[in-house]
Amino acid sequence: VHLVESGGGLVQAGGFLRLSCAASGSTTNIDHMGWYRQAPGKQRELVAGIAVRGGMTNYADSVLGRTIISRENDNSGLYLEMSKLQLQDSAVYVCYAHSMSGYRSEDYWGQGTQVTVSS
Repeated sequence: VHLVESGGGLVQAGGFLRLSCAASGSTTNIDHMGWYRQAPGKQRELVAGIAVRGGMTNYADSVLGRTIISRENDNSGLYLEMSKLQLQDSAVYVCYAHSMSGYRSEDYWGQGTQVTVSS
């Protein structure tokens, strides 16, 4: 599975951001997708995740209520919409996918897209 993010850039505090992740390759075995972020000097953290079966979502407390994660039904795309952006949202945002094929478990990561929130 190959993941490519887009949509990052410079955004003003209080603004809105939409990130996209294009997935290609063996996407049919993906069972979970998500967005992580990593700011300088900090650990990578999960921003939001979505299960393929059932569509259950989960969000970091810091983004809950102002963030929506969604995906294409065929797993070809993953999206993150975030509003009321804060300075602390600045980070490299990375797309993630997990796939299961039989007993084989695989994790896939994109290259990341930089999001910078300015005051």
